[in-house]
Amino acid sequence: MTIKNQKFKKKKHLRNNEYYNLQEEFDKLYQQSKNGKKFKNLLEIIESEENIQLAYRNIKKNKGSKTAGTNNNTIECIGKTKTNNLVQYVRNRLANYKPQTVRRVEIPKPNGKTRPLGIPTIEDRLIQQCIKQVLEPICEAKFHKDNYGFRPNRGTNHAIAMAMRFANINKLYHVVDIDIQGFFDNVDHSKLLKQIWAMGIQDKNLICIISKMLKAEIKGIGVPTKGVPQGGILSPLLANIVLNELDWWISNQWYTNKMDTNYKNDDSRIYTQKRTNLKQVMIVRYADDFKLFCKTHEQAVKIYYATKQWLKERLKLDVSEEKTKIVNLKTEYSEFLGFKLKVHKKGTRWVVKSHICNKSKKQIKTNIKIAIKELGIHKDKPSALKLNSVILGIHQYYRIATNVYIDFEKIAYGLTKSLKCRTKTFASKTGGKSKAFIKYYGGYKGKPIYIKGVAIFPIHYISTKPPLCFSQDMCNYTPNGRMKIHNNLKKIDKYILIYIMKNPITNASEEFNDNRISLYVTQNGKCAISGKPLQIGDMEVHHKIMKQKGGTDKYQNLIFITKNIHKLVHITDKNKINEYLQNENLNEEQMRKLNELRELVGNCKLV
Repeated sequence: MTIKNQKFKKKKHLRNNEYYNLQEEFDKLYQQSKNGKKFKNLLEIIESEENIQLAYRNIKKNKGSKTAGTNNNTIECIGKTKTNNLVQYVRNRLANYKPQTVRRVEIPKPNGKTRPLGIPTIEDRLIQQCIKQVLEPICEAKFHKDNYGFRPNRGTNHAIAMAMRFANINKLYHVVDIDIQGFFDNVDHSKLLKQIWAMGIQDKNLICIISKMLKAEIKGIGVPTKGVPQGGILSPLLANIVLNELDWWISNQWYTNKMDTNYKNDDSRIYTQKRTNLKQVMIVRYADDFKLFCKTHEQAVKIYYATKQWLKERLKLDVSEEKTKIVNLKTEYSEFLGFKLKVHKKGTRWVVKSHICNKSKKQIKTNIKIAIKELGIHKDKPSALKLNSVILGIHQYYRIATNVYIDFEKIAYGLTKSLKCRTKTFASKTGGKSKAFIKYYGGYKGKPIYIKGVAIFPIHYISTKPPLCFSQDMCNYTPNGRMKIHNNLKKIDKYILIYIMKNPITNASEEFNDNRISLYVTQNGKCAISGKPLQIGDMEVHHKIMKQKGGTDKYQNLIFITKNIHKLVHITDKNKINEYLQNENLNEEQMRKLNELRELVGNCKLV
């Protein structure tokens, strides 16, 4: 693989694990969980300096990190904290944990109702991230393969692909659409804690902390007695733990049912199973949205009542009678994650044809209309870029539908007219096509509209991309599994990287110390000016705009250079300058970069 390709084949969170030298620790937790180990001292890993710093790094670039909790703090407040102080703060909180109050936010839903979100303070979200990083590899080893929601490397496209496979390949045309009534608001706390324990997570102090998180007071409402708050970093993982028991119960009805005979392969086992009285049923789940695929209508009815009873008795969850139904894919559509699926006769076979569901079509129109309206009001480049972002995001999500082109022709008809009408006074027929336009719409033969030189993406132009089933070999916590999704750090000295991580600058902010790691990796372990390898004792981070003049610790304002280069940036003594220049022997391009830094600190250029 070329160096160029290496840049693209990387996963942010995996790379972060390597920065803080925790990947081996997470791999060990995963393997031990696979082998059935009971974990009793997880807090030691959770409150380690490396894990706390990794947690900060993982959440700082999330959009949600800039959302304030009840104390009005954001990730920027944590970034300004000195590294040692931050580590000690988290440890003190965990030693006697008491959650801060949770902020309640109502998010509007497409049906006109609202979805309640519980937003913890940024400090509590940091602590939740610390816990999640350690629990995730343990849980991933125990989760069912056909659970695709809120899991590493998995997405809605994989869930849709598996649903289509069950119909196309397994010929399971009878679908039980089950909707759990208010799932996140009705999770039983006692049952959840028992499920965590059954997963092998048997650190009593940690269980106690999670229990307190679940019972965090919601400002203006009070202390909840049940439910997992949507908005917490740990909540998606806890939701998967709750429903993992359901996944395996359904799976054990058929797919993983233990037979008395040992078979050479799955095909032989499944062939024998089909000759028994076992009900053939398969599950595909994304968060609390799941479907059960059955062979016959009779089996679908039986599994529906059995599942309804099991959810009530085992998890204390009710099924929405209005939204739950049994669908024959040969005669009607089944909706799933914004798509609707139905099988049609093609020769001697039945194959799935998929569309965007009607509710999603309305939401697509609404979202694009809002972006077009903003463009018509502001008439500027940022609004044009935002519209393109909305269009591209929608296209990327829905392009796995087999008949998506037909759907978008209907969606785009009125929207294209609205776009032309609102932009006719300032739109242009000439301009430049961005790299994104060429990449995603290079085959478009029509004439795009240009706004301030920006080519607007065509709303109707979309082609189908068949969804691919998730490769079970992909895993964040095995060396072979990571090779399929991520290349390890290869071009840098990992000893120096670990040294930088283990030796933060005293009295510097957490943001500064975290960005030191990014700089070292981004610069391939070399000085940004001279290109010489950075060595322990000969590497310094320079603020391009000094802090005395309003400079910050943000990544864009920092640069890793050698000591001599750092001196050349600041010194004004001509004799010293000549002495250092002779030693460095900089070329024209390197001198240009050096002079840029000198000008920023207020020094004259060097000839």
